Amino acid sequence: MNAVLRRLGFYLVSAWASVTLDFAIPRLMPGDPAAALVARFNGEMSPEALRALRRAFGFVPGSTLTQYASYVTHVARGDLGLSIAYFPARVSDVIGTGLGWSLGLGGFALLISFTLGTVLGVVAAWRRGGRLDSLVPPALSFLGAFPYFWLAMLVLYLFGFTLRWFPLQHARAPDLLGTSALTLVVDVARHAVLPAAAVVLSTLGGWMLTMRGSMLAVLGTHAIKLATAKGLRPRRIMWAYAARNALLPSVTSLGMALGFVVSGSLLTEIVFSYPGLGYLLVQAVRNQDYPLLQGLFLMITFAVLAANFLVDLVVIWLDPRARA
Repeated sequence: MNAVLRRLGFYLVSAWASVTLDFAIPRLMPGDPAAALVARFNGEMSPEALRALRRAFGFVPGSTLTQYASYVTHVARGDLGLSIAYFPARVSDVIGTGLGWSLGLGGFALLISFTLGTVLGVVAAWRRGGRLDSLVPPALSFLGAFPYFWLAMLVLYLFGFTLRWFPLQHARAPDLLGTSALTLVVDVARHAVLPAAAVVLSTLGGWMLTMRGSMLAVLGTHAIKLATAKGLRPRRIMWAYAARNALLPSVTSLGMALGFVVSGSLLTEIVFSYPGLGYLLVQAVRNQDYPLLQGLFLMITFAVLAANFLVDLVVIWLDPRARA
């Protein structure tokens, strides 16, 4: 219990530091979002209207401490201000439109890549020197060596443009209003196949090699030799003893990968025009949408911290040594 509380305290301090940096960095930049919005539309605004607009973006009058207290209060309520690019929509509403797509696409791809890579790594290490161990790791390492955006464009060109098996872009067809739920689900799944395949192909080799290396280290320990000497079934030794102990490095890496899911597979969403958080991030940079950038960075940071905290809980459950 003490180990859990220590880790929780560390992540709470990290979350507070993230909120503080998210508040301070935009205020160190010249200008403010309200002035940027007025300049973007080449408009003129009275001083009273400009002050009201600044207040809407969180730049309340008063000292920096007063502004900081107001900002923390609004963040605690989930109020991240107004977006410049999508004005007058709220930042939380804009992020909500892309969060579901990023979680669906990235979570599905990560689940496939992690599960398949872990299983392949376990089997390859258990049957080291065999056909699977000789052919699959070099092939996956070869695929992972290509630039990520190039691999996504290759998948798009072969299976979308040339063979026309899957749609080329977006998350769903625009003319599905009023159709059945099954038709909508099938269409969304077809649009997600190519982006998910690009993510899986580029990350599968890393998960497999990590698990294979961990398995080889565990297979040389006295615990595995003792289990073999006791006459336990090879399948039980492989999964219940070797794979469980070798899983810790992969589980630790999974925390950062979960943060990558929430941030959106940036290049994938750009190549496929997929409306996730990565695509929103690019649009926010292009439009100098500072409130949306703040909200996205804050959400990404919180997602990474929450994912790593959950991973720490899993590690504590898997490894009793981590409870000390």
